[in-house]
Amino acid sequence: MSKTEKLMARLLSNPKDFTYSELKRVLSVWGYEELQGTGSRVCFQSKTHKIKLHKPHPGNILKQYQIGLILEEIKKEGLI
Repeated sequence: MSKTEKLMARLLSNPKDFTYSELKRVLSVWGYEELQGTGSRVCFQSKTHKIKLHKPHPGNILKQYQIGLILEEIKKEGLI
């Protein structure tokens, strides 16, 4: 199992310590590109779908509601 596959499996387990940089890596594999919004807003966009959220700050750990939102959006897209 590659590092990226392990990260994907970790994201799907709804962890409490998933980082923003790990999220960027996983979403890039699924074809999402990071687009900077205003302030801490960011959008991950694929050819057919967008995921909008705030970058975590001051740390790098995503909040539980953000992970839930991401998992919900990925399911809508049919990636999992």
